[in-house]
Amino acid sequence: MSLRFNALVNLQTISERDEPRCTKITAIFAENVFTHQVARQFLSDEAYKSLTASIKAGQKIDRSMAAQIANGVRAWAESKGVTHYTHWFQPLTGTTAEKHDSFFTLKSDGTPIEQFDGDALIQQEPDASSFPSGGLRATFEARGYTAWDPSSPAFIMDIGYGKTLCIPTIFVSYTGESLDYKAPLLKALEAINRAAVDVCNYFDRNVERVTPTLGWEQEYFVVDEGLFNARPDLVMCGRTVFGHNSAKNQQLEDHYFGSIPERVYAFMRDFEEESYKLGIPLRTRHNEVAPAQFECAPIFEEVNIAVDHNTLLMDIMSRVAARHKLRVLLHEKPFAGINGSGKHNNWSLATDTGVNLLAPGKTPKTNLMFLTFFVNTIKAVHDHADLLRAAIASASNDFRLGANEAPPAIISVFIGGYLTRVLEDVKERVGDKFDEQDESMLKIDIHRGIPELLLDNTDRNRTSPFAFTGNKFEFRAVGSSANCANAMTVLNTIMAETLRNFKRKVDSLIEKGEKKEIAILHVLKESIVSSEKVLFDGNGYSEEWQQEAERRGLPNVKTTPLALDAMVTDKAKNLFKNNGIYTHNELEARHEIELEKYIKKVQIESRIMAELMTSYVLPASIKYQNTLVENIRGLKEVGVAEGVCDQRTQVLNKISKHINEASRLTVEMIEARKKCNALDATRDKAVAYCNDVKEAFFEPLRYHVDKLEQLVDDKEWYLPKYRELLFLR
Repeated sequence: MSLRFNALVNLQTISERDEPRCTKITAIFAENVFTHQVARQFLSDEAYKSLTASIKAGQKIDRSMAAQIANGVRAWAESKGVTHYTHWFQPLTGTTAEKHDSFFTLKSDGTPIEQFDGDALIQQEPDASSFPSGGLRATFEARGYTAWDPSSPAFIMDIGYGKTLCIPTIFVSYTGESLDYKAPLLKALEAINRAAVDVCNYFDRNVERVTPTLGWEQEYFVVDEGLFNARPDLVMCGRTVFGHNSAKNQQLEDHYFGSIPERVYAFMRDFEEESYKLGIPLRTRHNEVAPAQFECAPIFEEVNIAVDHNTLLMDIMSRVAARHKLRVLLHEKPFAGINGSGKHNNWSLATDTGVNLLAPGKTPKTNLMFLTFFVNTIKAVHDHADLLRAAIASASNDFRLGANEAPPAIISVFIGGYLTRVLEDVKERVGDKFDEQDESMLKIDIHRGIPELLLDNTDRNRTSPFAFTGNKFEFRAVGSSANCANAMTVLNTIMAETLRNFKRKVDSLIEKGEKKEIAILHVLKESIVSSEKVLFDGNGYSEEWQQEAERRGLPNVKTTPLALDAMVTDKAKNLFKNNGIYTHNELEARHEIELEKYIKKVQIESRIMAELMTSYVLPASIKYQNTLVENIRGLKEVGVAEGVCDQRTQVLNKISKHINEASRLTVEMIEARKKCNALDATRDKAVAYCNDVKEAFFEPLRYHVDKLEQLVDDKEWYLPKYRELLFLR
């Protein structure tokens, strides 16, 4: 019996795991996190103050003080049964990394002790050449460092019967270049803090810190483990490279917000409980639009913490799913013809005085502050749309963008009719010159545009990649498998750059004698005029928008190799260097890494297609083809009237045609891959894999295989079908 039919039989006999024990979330929330409250309990006053100062003000922790903190962290961890620790980091592989060491060591006289010193807390040394480095590290240059990030609290990972103390860290090379997602993100957060505080001080001198916040929405699919294992493409690629649509998909719209299936519900409760223990503030769970698709979302957090939590959550979900004999699919497009999965990044800016800078206020003064940050965000997206596109580029996200409610590759901003009228009002009412009467606008007409906040003063646009949703911007184009840090690093960097330029222009006008508020409005008007072409409130899927975007000069880069070019332009290099995020070498290295990842993923998918053709599709199709041949021959031998076999002959001809075409395409695809592999330049190879392998063969080959799936006897088809993967659990 094939794996497919074994899985279908076993599907009926799966026993449920014991229900999670959580009855009250507050009773377990962050119980495995070294929180401020825990630190207060396990650290001396001196050590606690040092740690707090590092978290709040970014002050470096003295190594002698680190020893005290390490002892306190170890005491807390050991009280919970922990025996090992690890530096937990986020290399450019797309997954997390960890190397476990025990607290156990031997003294010089052989006496065993438990020990965790300050040096072990602050720094470890993983092999930097074994992770993607884009040429920054050669194979023989192995040294790299993980360095403790005190702003993200240590936590205890509880896996089975083992408990490990995890210390969030950055990862850098021996020569100091960043080799992870976290180090550039921390730099970008500091860059926008400095730039935003300077602008905030126009309105409120009490603002000393601005913190970007993030609320991600994680979409994912859940399938049965047995059916998953029977699909080599799911195992190897995370998506189905073949598969005909089932008769029912999402056309009845009955899955969205529907009743959560019991088995999935048990899995959800289980991974939520583990998440709560690790301080991940999950708030929402629901069915998504596509069958077998779901979503979870947390309460907003500081970006650095939110990124760590999302990365951690993806690991938790995958592990917990296995307990329930389920598999989580985080690929952006695991099934053709239905919705893909995104990770909407809801982003805003918060001051240390408690103000959301993207929420309109109740007074002209606070409304003007909102308008300043609102307009500058639009300008940042307009000026650096190519970088935002590059930030969400991947082989898997290319399948999703522009299809089934995912935003298109054209980066535009949705703000709704209400706020569009506000910007038009600013353009019309603010002239090149002002007199005393114009100052009344600051007290009267700004309120016409932005009254006391109506939280949802715009509709939602699901086709927009970057939408304002009342008091935040939602970057909808981020892929479900992506690390949020990449998009957040770019977004916060371009915002920091835009705010710095804004302040320079305003200061210049003030120095020339213009009143502060009038100077601000002058520059805002200039920004609105220069960036308004990025605003679009209509249907992002329409052909009309494609044409209109081209007329406006907006980039529409549909494939990753070309989108990544934006990373290494002179404009991008200067942007990241001027804001202290990446050196030119670091940026070139990341460009190389992303191209290599693209090549490898397309290469793997091409290989699995060929393997499925050889080992699954052809044997099943030829076997059924032979069955039809024997049937037709037998009918003719017994003298069945002419014409009776016509239907069977037509089916046989169709099967033969699709077998021949699929076989031809497979051979040609393999040859095309060989030609791509012979290319030396990484970008040339990536473009060739995109055009000459993926674009040239994936869909044509899939077409013939999917037709064979429809024609071949169901009991002879080895691969689980969409109706089973999506509806049986």
